[in-house]
Amino acid sequence: MLLENTLTVPSNTSRIRWILGDQLAMSHSWFEKCDETILYVIAELRQETDYAPHHCQKVCAFFAAMRDFAETLANLGHTVLHLDLDSTAPFKTLPELITALCANSAVLHFDYQRPDEYRLMCQLEQFRPPAHCSKTRYESEHFLLPYPEIEKMFTADKAVRMENFYRKMRKRFDILMEGDQPRGERWNFDAENRKKLKKQDIEALPTPLVFANDVREIIERLERHKIKTIGVKAESIIWPINRDQAQAQLEFFCTNCLPLFGTFQDAMTCNSPHRWSLYHARISFALNCKLLHPREVIDTAIAALDARPSEIDLAQVEGFVRQILGWREYMRGMYWINMPGYSQKNALDAHAPLPDFFWNEKTSMRCMREAIGQSLNTSYAHHIQRLMITGNFCLLAGIEPSEVDTWYLGIYVDAIEWVEMPNTRGMSQFSDGGLIASKPYAASGNYISKMSDYCS
Repeated sequence: MLLENTLTVPSNTSRIRWILGDQLAMSHSWFEKCDETILYVIAELRQETDYAPHHCQKVCAFFAAMRDFAETLANLGHTVLHLDLDSTAPFKTLPELITALCANSAVLHFDYQRPDEYRLMCQLEQFRPPAHCSKTRYESEHFLLPYPEIEKMFTADKAVRMENFYRKMRKRFDILMEGDQPRGERWNFDAENRKKLKKQDIEALPTPLVFANDVREIIERLERHKIKTIGVKAESIIWPINRDQAQAQLEFFCTNCLPLFGTFQDAMTCNSPHRWSLYHARISFALNCKLLHPREVIDTAIAALDARPSEIDLAQVEGFVRQILGWREYMRGMYWINMPGYSQKNALDAHAPLPDFFWNEKTSMRCMREAIGQSLNTSYAHHIQRLMITGNFCLLAGIEPSEVDTWYLGIYVDAIEWVEMPNTRGMSQFSDGGLIASKPYAASGNYISKMSDYCS
């Protein structure tokens, strides 16, 4: 049963379970069986739209995915309450809303999954439900490295190199391994994945799979509540908002893009209508809101390699696996072991303001105009555009890390603090003094010319 926009809890509810906007995992053990005494709650909140200036398409993607997930759960027989901004407007914070729903004396238990962001973790850890109501935390069951093991793999304020972490994870989960040795007798094929797109390569770029999810009602709601957003407002969004679409996106990638993903994963061009998508999977939003599980993604890519060895070589798949099993899990570990102090790190003492053209793309630098314009238009840029174009500029210009953080966190559809902050302050800006990167990722125009046609 799906309930919408009511603060009246069903009389038979004894347990409320809260689902955050990035906890849309249908595989979670919570949903193994239906129980009419359990009420699942998914809510749009001003505190989530307002803590950073978010891209309109990002807010719409999360809200649309949350609504779709609520409907899917209800269709499976669960009792679900979906609250939009109209209903939650009186509540300034998440704890205030939870308190109101738990006030019913029949509600004896409040459950939540461990949040992936520090600010939300603090809110829910510090939250005290009414005296008659208990509180229980569950794991999200999403990441391959369990949260309690983070402190075994990482040490606060100590450099941990991703490559070492990645190899340990490969061994632990027996991924691309042959016994105790890496498949292909090499751990890393990164050196082979740095090709520039030539004219014939650009002409052969695949037409990306995009969706047409109508979000006009969400945009009207954002405007009605005067939510400040950035970027292009699109009446339909291209990002997957449910599991079926997410799986279709993953299958499209493995079929059409994986054969050349590694080869051109660092390449950039401005001479194709598909310059924004290239051979990238574009599943990061689906992964980060948990519509897809990382092991599922990894196994699907490896299955494609095994099924089509003459078309897909190991270098393509290893590069992809490294992003999911390596970088993604590693960034989460570095974030949690170093928070909250990580958010204040500024090792290079950078304090210059972020230029206005980051918000309007009005710059004569073609590479920056392309990367920023694409970000404003689609709420997306691939990792090299983020690291070596916009990130590189901010590093060289000495931009205040908090301003860089705010821009990256707000503009990208897949940006959640646990993955955005260590990528920005650590990998991109070297603000952590070398905890993540062994050296600053600063490059001249020669690198951009080598990997793109931006300078031609």
